[in-house]
Amino acid sequence: MNVKLLAYTPDPERTVACAAKLCYAAADIDTVYQGLTEEKTAGFLDMLGEIGHESPIEHAGFTFGIEGVSRSLLAQLTRHRIASYSVQSQRYVKENRFDFVVPPEIEAIPEAKEEFAAAMEEDARRYLRLTELLQAKHEQEFLAQGLGEKEAAKKAEKKAIEDARFVLPNACATKLICTMNARELRGFFTHRCCNRAQWEIRALATEMLRLVKEAAPHLFSMAGPPCLRGACPEGKMSCGQMAQVRERFARLGEKP
Repeated sequence: MNVKLLAYTPDPERTVACAAKLCYAAADIDTVYQGLTEEKTAGFLDMLGEIGHESPIEHAGFTFGIEGVSRSLLAQLTRHRIASYSVQSQRYVKENRFDFVVPPEIEAIPEAKEEFAAAMEEDARRYLRLTELLQAKHEQEFLAQGLGEKEAAKKAEKKAIEDARFVLPNACATKLICTMNARELRGFFTHRCCNRAQWEIRALATEMLRLVKEAAPHLFSMAGPPCLRGACPEGKMSCGQMAQVRERFARLGEKP
């Protein structure tokens, strides 16, 4: 998994504080940024948390580049709908020898890992064979329509992989660009940094949190699973490791 914070709203904490100040102070657009020292910015952010006024937090946006994650993770990630996603398309990009994500529990058992690798090999073989069969059919059709050989071959391959991709597994690795505002990110971290979240999206969320804490430490100071801010809400489904979770996230921003 490779995760990078590609871009974000310049001076995100002051931007949020600026929006909050406009709501609660006699300021206008020309002067709203004036006087927002680091201390006053932190004060506005704290006030928003205390009174539960979260809409100003939406003015700060963060864009991530993510690769080496599975299509299974993608299905979970896109359930967070107040976000923008641009994903490398299996419809337009041929998966010649696709990379794949191996779950740690499978990795830990040699026999299971061998079975998994064999399944990936078989999927790749069948994908390429389906592409070959479909491409041959489509190429003849395009030639019959009067297209040149080069153009017919190119269009035929694109049309072939559109259907051949149906055989690709959830483990198939993908790449994407994801943008969320700070409010959505904090909700995302609440759900996906929890120990009860699936392991891959939990790893992604934790790394995303580490990156945004470097960019906006006060804005995300209490971001993470809900047990950082109070009792675990999972009831009998709780992992029972609240102390360990709190310790781990307290160290998240520390340099190794």
